[in-house]
Amino acid sequence: MLQALFGGFLGVALGMRHALEPDHLAAVSTLVAEERSARAGARLGAWWGLGHTAALLAVGLTLALLRAEMPARLAEVFEFGVAILLFGLGVRAIDRAVRQASHVHFLRGTPAKRPLLVGVVHGLAGSGALTALALAQLPTASLRLVTIALFGCGSVLGMAVLSGLAGWPLARIGARPRAQRALSLATGSLSAGLGLFWGYPFVAGWLL
Repeated sequence: MLQALFGGFLGVALGMRHALEPDHLAAVSTLVAEERSARAGARLGAWWGLGHTAALLAVGLTLALLRAEMPARLAEVFEFGVAILLFGLGVRAIDRAVRQASHVHFLRGTPAKRPLLVGVVHGLAGSGALTALALAQLPTASLRLVTIALFGCGSVLGMAVLSGLAGWPLARIGARPRAQRALSLATGSLSAGLGLFWGYPFVAGWLL
């Protein structure tokens, strides 16, 4: 019983820590910058976490049933997908800031499907996929799935709290157009730059 409780706590704690990884923060920050309240930011983070957890469960269940390891080339493709996603979100945020500077008005708020999709991509790649692979080695299928689910709950909770905290000051920044544009430019530049940095080793390796 004590071992099960410790395993559950560890799964949630690791999931919360996983939500704070640089690529996750960069991607979600470009979306949170569009929100105007802590509640909206928390909701966005929760959708990211749900997408992330769904991908983890799918990968973990597949690996567990097949008793197989994820092919290295497939893992690279998932990682490169994260790089493309980061770059695309960054360019989108920069473009939004430029258009706002030209007095073009946009609907505020982020559709739920956008952070959900971002979470799915992150769940397939990087340490999320590696975590699913490690959990696939646990002795029983039920234990694997429960641990993955707890890890996912930690990811949902961690990103929801983080995005909610970020949404609070953003609600005040949004009232000042210049500050809001500067924020979009900053988050967009960070995400696009990280996407290029993340993707370069894969492109270089495939070309050489």
